[in-house]
Amino acid sequence: MNPTYPFSAVVGLADLKLALVLNAVSSRVGGVLVRGEKGTAKSTIVRALAAQLPQVAVVAGCRFHCDPGAPDPGCPDGPHEPDAAGAMRAASLVELPVGASEDRLVGSLDLERALTEGVKAFEPGLLAAAHRGVLYVDEVNLLHDHLVDLLLDAAALGVCYVERETVSIRHAARFLLVGTMNPEEGELRPQLLDRFGLTVEVRATREPDERAEVVRRRFAFDADPEGFAAHWAAEEAALAGRIARARAALGSVRLPDSRLRQITAVCAGFEVDGLRADLVTAHAAVAHAAWQGRDVVTREDVRVAARLALPHRRRRDPFDAPGLDERLLDELLDQTEPAAPEDPEHPEGPEDPDDSGGPGSSPGRPEGPGDSGGSGAGTGAGDGAPEGAPEGTPSAPEGSGSATGPDDRTQDVAAVGAPFRVPVLKVAGVGAGVAGRRSSGRGRQGRTIGARVPTGAGPAAIDLPATLLAAAPYQLPRGRRGPGLILKREDLREPIREGREGNLVLFVVDASGSMGARRRMTAVKTAVLSLLLDAYQRRDKVGLVVFRGADATVALPPTSSVEAGAARLRTLPTGGRTPLAEGLATAADVLRVERLRDPDRRPLLVVVTDGRATSGGDVTRAAAALAGVTSVVVDCESGPVRLGMAHALALRLGARVLPLESLGDLVRDRRKAS
Repeated sequence: MNPTYPFSAVVGLADLKLALVLNAVSSRVGGVLVRGEKGTAKSTIVRALAAQLPQVAVVAGCRFHCDPGAPDPGCPDGPHEPDAAGAMRAASLVELPVGASEDRLVGSLDLERALTEGVKAFEPGLLAAAHRGVLYVDEVNLLHDHLVDLLLDAAALGVCYVERETVSIRHAARFLLVGTMNPEEGELRPQLLDRFGLTVEVRATREPDERAEVVRRRFAFDADPEGFAAHWAAEEAALAGRIARARAALGSVRLPDSRLRQITAVCAGFEVDGLRADLVTAHAAVAHAAWQGRDVVTREDVRVAARLALPHRRRRDPFDAPGLDERLLDELLDQTEPAAPEDPEHPEGPEDPDDSGGPGSSPGRPEGPGDSGGSGAGTGAGDGAPEGAPEGTPSAPEGSGSATGPDDRTQDVAAVGAPFRVPVLKVAGVGAGVAGRRSSGRGRQGRTIGARVPTGAGPAAIDLPATLLAAAPYQLPRGRRGPGLILKREDLREPIREGREGNLVLFVVDASGSMGARRRMTAVKTAVLSLLLDAYQRRDKVGLVVFRGADATVALPPTSSVEAGAARLRTLPTGGRTPLAEGLATAADVLRVERLRDPDRRPLLVVVTDGRATSGGDVTRAAAALAGVTSVVVDCESGPVRLGMAHALALRLGARVLPLESLGDLVRDRRKAS
């Protein structure tokens, strides 16, 4: 599978193959989420999986790919006869685009035919096409939340429910769900992460020889694709045969009660929420035993399953990086290991060296520090990472650490406290940005407040009452004489829905010497971290501009990854003069570029400063460039004597002022009042 990339060239690629294989062996494992940097063969290996899956028998002519041996009794194309004609076809690979609509995913009714012909014409969606195959979602973290909810519900239930204008349809939808994502572009919500059975993290090797081998193989493929495929055909055929044998043997694999207790003890030891982790780990352990040719689950099967099923479920905070302490895993396994073999007739025996699909790999051993499935001894906070930072927090970026200059002699790195709830900050008016949870916006979700003529090639959804009202005055001129309704395309209306949108929250943080007192900067960082957490929960994009010394820098370009913002914030040094005007000017530049890239996403500017400006240009002119942008100034001035400079800045920006110390108090006061 994926011969273009040798397993040594991408750290975690062998684990990815194993996770995909376990899902191919048992559909109950629940899918795979692949996390990793761009260019690490995530999509390539997923697309290669479908070719290794055994062919499936389908009822001839059934759009929902029913099995002739056990057809779905509720199939919309049924009922199928027990001896219905069947045909063999390859397992399907269906790709769900990020911009897909709900109708494209679950299917839609042709309301025009329903109204004019009186028939319930249903067009199946991608979930029907993926039944008994693979459903692949690239950049699943960028998929709209309501689509992810529908997708994961269908994956968990094995059934797709379609409710459209008094018509209810259900059909089977059992598929291998695979999602890929780049964490830099934003995370999935924890409750959605939990719905993926297994997770794997991949990254490219830094070894020149291994990277060179990838280039050689790619050149060989480009020069002769057919010859390249033929060279690896025997190995791929062997893999497909082994998957088929493991599938056939799955029902005979026994999970001893002692191993089941070991699984539940491991899940409890890692303090994962709910019981889904226990179920997934058990199914994955059984699938791994079948893959290894065993008929009883062993300790190694449990260990491999836990490494893949638990990393994304142990996050206690949205800013925690997924990972697993493999030393703790081994301790928990040792503590619960049965005193004697549970089945003397079936010794565990040596491990198959081909377990994870790569040369020299072992199913129970990580490939090395940073491998998918666990943080291990070599992961966690790296050298130079700030004390108390979450696992995976990078050290301070070059140029922001210990090096000092004329304006940086007093720089320091303050700690960050625990985040707290903050008041809801909104952009005024009604926008048309992507669905979110912050400001008012019009889109495909929300309550219906009116109807309009479709603006595109066709309506995204149909407002039935408005469509009927539009057609009613023309029935006699159109020659209507019977009960049927004469409907034309110009009668169609789509609903106008008002809900919530996500915004671009751009933080402009004063990190100068005037803010440099350790206790004060800790409070500032904690407040900004709390605002970042709020942005995460409301599905916003975030950016971070920092000004100190002689200029301002974009510490974090606008992104959906608030984890990256939190990591940059934790390592943010302070010291030097206060170039307030440069900070505002840089913010204006960022917003101008983002307006071109994403014109529908409205910005919210959050300036965290005491208002002092000890260097740089004209603050009034810089503030004028931000006219019309909804802004909030978090006043960080402290002490018995206050100059009110932050309030003066807020007047220039037309911004709301929030004292730093009152951010948490505002929420507590509102709770008491309610």
